[in-house]
Amino acid sequence: MHGSDSDHPDRVWCAVPVFNNRDTVKDVVSGCLSVLQNVVVVDDGSTDADLASMLAGMNVTVLKHAENLGKGRAILTASRHIEDQGGDYMITIDADGQHRPADINKFLPLLDDNDPAVIIGSRNFNTDNVPGKSRFGRSFANFWLRVETGVQIDDCQSGFRAYPVRYLNRMRFRGSHYDFEAEVLARAVWAGLKLKSVEVDVIYPEADKRVSSFKPFLDNLRISHTHAMLIGRRLVPLKHGKLVKGEKTDLSILRQPRKLLVMLVKEHATPGGLAMSAAVGIFFAVLPLLFVHSLVILYVAARLNLNKIVALNVQHLCAPPFVPALCIEVGYFMRNGRWLTDISFETVFAQFPDRMLEWLLGSLILAPVGAVLAGMITFFAAAMIRKRMSVNKLKTNTD
Repeated sequence: MHGSDSDHPDRVWCAVPVFNNRDTVKDVVSGCLSVLQNVVVVDDGSTDADLASMLAGMNVTVLKHAENLGKGRAILTASRHIEDQGGDYMITIDADGQHRPADINKFLPLLDDNDPAVIIGSRNFNTDNVPGKSRFGRSFANFWLRVETGVQIDDCQSGFRAYPVRYLNRMRFRGSHYDFEAEVLARAVWAGLKLKSVEVDVIYPEADKRVSSFKPFLDNLRISHTHAMLIGRRLVPLKHGKLVKGEKTDLSILRQPRKLLVMLVKEHATPGGLAMSAAVGIFFAVLPLLFVHSLVILYVAARLNLNKIVALNVQHLCAPPFVPALCIEVGYFMRNGRWLTDISFETVFAQFPDRMLEWLLGSLILAPVGAVLAGMITFFAAAMIRKRMSVNKLKTNTD
């Protein structure tokens, strides 16, 4: 959307999902009203206050869930309402006072009908009282989004976002709580929307004054399940339904071998990305995928946007005979309760069906173990090299 929201006052709405935030919600809503004239509050089964009464003197729409259905459901309830009212864009902001409503102004110039996107408010963590788990959670979420979509974003966990509602309302989601906010970004990219970032301020109270409805065990379990589901879907060789036509892929780089090689070497070259690439390469190299190891590894690495060169080359560490023999030994022990002491042409090739079964059984144990070890070694080696390069670069700049 080009132009300011004052030119199109009914097109941009603010949505505030609320669950037991009576101490902060009124200030948040008031701040939103100072920027936008259309604000919808979704009471997601709050038990600490009657929000309709509390906000009765303010020009806001209050929608209510009879019970707590989750933040994701609250956002979708608001999105459907906004589209029904003729709105085009929804800017969501948490009701806990973590964000400054004035930062809504930073989103408005990025709303563009000709370039549909989900815009994410990237939290500026250069402030006081930022929990260590928030820093880790952001890096963790960013990593998995890149694996699932190939897109790098600064802050996948921020709830301060702008959505084009006509696209959001046509996507289907499984998550309904905090896992929704991870799922919606991946599905938006798959649907053809872009992801954009804008830096916003964040306010973290001291630890003993924080109020959060995030349930660490249950919500982290939901989020992990969502990422597993998204990766599983990504590995299925079926096209995603597009809501927005994307740009055609530029294949001209295939005619430039040197540039192609540089691109492949640098692909997802973060310590986490390289570790994941090595883990995938080792995992599938250990499995008894006769004659198709490279094809399977290349396919998985391509679908998950991993470093294909690392994934393909690390498999050579599992070349016969040592790793297959080790898998057979483990599988034989699982079947018979003792080790196979006579490994010869007769015991391996003449009894090949038995050895294949044992290879498979043993690989199901050794593949994940090997993948974890390869990932950890690669991660720490890459992190150490990156740190050393940064130190050397700093010294060079200083000199």
